[in-house]
Amino acid sequence: MTINLMHPRPLNDIAAPVANRSSARANSAPARANRAPVRNRAKATAVLPPTWFEMPELAEAMNHMRSRTAAPAPLPPKELALRTRNVQKHEIGFISNDNFTSKNAATKVFSDKLGLTPPKAHIDATNEPRASQNLSDHLSRLCEAPLLNQVQEKLLFQRMNFLRHQAAMQRALLNDESLFASRLHLIDQLVALADWHRDRIVEANTRLVFSVVKKFINEHNRFDDLLSDGVVALMHAIDKFDFDRGFRFSTYATTVLRRNAYREVLENQQRRLKTATGLHEMKIDVVDETNDQWITENRWQRLRGQLGDMLSSLDRREKFIIRARFSLGSHRKVSTLQALANRLGVSKERVRQLEHRGLEKLQTMAVKMEVS
Repeated sequence: MTINLMHPRPLNDIAAPVANRSSARANSAPARANRAPVRNRAKATAVLPPTWFEMPELAEAMNHMRSRTAAPAPLPPKELALRTRNVQKHEIGFISNDNFTSKNAATKVFSDKLGLTPPKAHIDATNEPRASQNLSDHLSRLCEAPLLNQVQEKLLFQRMNFLRHQAAMQRALLNDESLFASRLHLIDQLVALADWHRDRIVEANTRLVFSVVKKFINEHNRFDDLLSDGVVALMHAIDKFDFDRGFRFSTYATTVLRRNAYREVLENQQRRLKTATGLHEMKIDVVDETNDQWITENRWQRLRGQLGDMLSSLDRREKFIIRARFSLGSHRKVSTLQALANRLGVSKERVRQLEHRGLEKLQTMAVKMEVS
């Protein structure tokens, strides 16, 4: 992703500070002598929203933005400084374009009519993606948004990135010398407007996620999980797509979604294999996945229940180490002995001893279960 933080200029397309015209006309020598320091004068100014916020093409997005962003309330200086630093820590990413810095850029960006069609109230079964058939209503509604034509798609990407560009420019002006609650509010408004345009792209391409992930569904890879991961991957693809290269977004997004689904399926299978290997080491009888590709769902649930009961018999440190070493429960990755030693504040050898002691307890319990 191209990050472009250009130094802002007070053009008509960019929000500018409120000017005190009466004091500017009374620019006499005594007045200059009695002026307050620059820092105090900067704090007394405010940042107005740009005039292009009132353009007709932004009306629907503005209504959405107003429902998400509240008017700036007076904040104590310490709280305002803290919020300013928090905003400065997070960069605003966008795909740069030379037209964004031209004069009257906003007028050009929002001049063409977008003409989005409202979502259908009812899905035509003949046009509905096969992946969404026989699904609950809340999933079926994800496919109601009509597809975008090439012009609409380019306009949405252009406007989303332009709004993020404007937010990044305002963010670049934040500093400890001039703390503006109104500037922070303007940044929130610009980001909310950009998110509205991004959401329209997501809605129009959700059926693409359906069509890709349906090919990876099986008893171990649920549709809901693949769909949620696919929507997240779609949003990342939107953030990285360069609209000015002339390609359709669906071509780029299909590759991203397939790669993401394939990676998720492989990681899911690796987690199951790690767990099955650990169960074999603890002498719990499981089906060998090298001979039988999939463990049945009932068998898998029963093994998980048995393992959970056995782990509950271990002490706190032993249970934590076993879970972390075999990627069980909330642990998504296998932890090293050194990483666990750092977490527990003990030596690496002590972690190894605790792991060995915990495995011996589990093996003893497994033998008792076989005998009974």
